[in-house]
Amino acid sequence: MSPRAHTFAQLSLAGALLTLAVTAPTASAADRGHPVPLRIATYNIHAGAGSDGLFDLDRQAAALRALDADVIGLQEVDVHWGARSQGLDVAGELARRLGMRVSFAPIYSLDPVTAGEPRREYGVAVLSRFPVRSATNHEITRLSTQDENPVPAPAPGFGEVTLKVRGVPVQVFVTHLDYRADPAVREAQVADTRRIMARERAELPGARQFLLGDFNAEPSAPELAPLWKELRDAGAGTPDTYPAEAPVKRIDYVTVGEGVRVRTVAVPEQPTASDHRPVVADVSLARRGPGRG
Repeated sequence: MSPRAHTFAQLSLAGALLTLAVTAPTASAADRGHPVPLRIATYNIHAGAGSDGLFDLDRQAAALRALDADVIGLQEVDVHWGARSQGLDVAGELARRLGMRVSFAPIYSLDPVTAGEPRREYGVAVLSRFPVRSATNHEITRLSTQDENPVPAPAPGFGEVTLKVRGVPVQVFVTHLDYRADPAVREAQVADTRRIMARERAELPGARQFLLGDFNAEPSAPELAPLWKELRDAGAGTPDTYPAEAPVKRIDYVTVGEGVRVRTVAVPEQPTASDHRPVVADVSLARRGPGRG
């Protein structure tokens, strides 16, 4: 990739140490040319708190482990944010517990309350069984929750990682779209997302793209319609995802681009580990060719 502004790659110490111990599968001579299997998921982890409001990383790590996914996009991730998550690096801690690499893309990065302590950060993350080749924290339009009188403006927190999955280049994007009833900011975010993904696709021809996240809108929402021009909703027809205890709407997504075939997709019945339910999809990646598979 060419140099870009706001590139932010953060591999946790746990993930870095595990690189030697965790070896990603590689393509053998026998399977070259065959589609490549991948299990990919998304989960809004509610800063480590369950639907009962209790912070419990043991419970959350167990829920993530049960997905048995190769790649997981996380939203609402605290890194030394504050008391609600015990000041922990939640992204790094989950990576350590699962034996995965991690890339974190902050939406907010604030000065610590006490000088000398780590910055207080909140954003999105990717957990991966495969080495992270590169990572970027893109800016999209946001309406800050940290300003008293916010106005829509570019801000970071649209994370991207590039992986190589058994020889196939993969670009994974993780997002958390605006939650407000007024769709105006989401409309701008969707336009930004499409522009960024198209640019990244052009920079790495043949890469298989995924967009994971909490879109805060249901599939038929008009503001999401432009996304479906390049992406497919892998979870079409699956159960609702929010709120976790008794879901009434589907706002969490695994979406796929060209060259990706969706084999199965599920919304696990996980009512307590977060206030959202996860989405997990088994897909296959075409090794070459422009078709969607």
